[in-house]
Amino acid sequence: MNIKAIKPGPKPKKPDGTPDRRRRVNPETKPKHPGLKPHRHKPGD
Repeated sequence: MNIKAIKPGPKPKKPDGTPDRRRRVNPETKPKHPGLKPHRHKPGD
């Protein structure tokens, strides 16, 4: 049994060496991705 962990890491590259662009937000698609909502930290956070 082989268990692989889910981990953040570098973006995968295509076999020809160029980076895979599927996980990036390009300037032309930026309006589809809203920014993060403002949030407040609780005291002690």
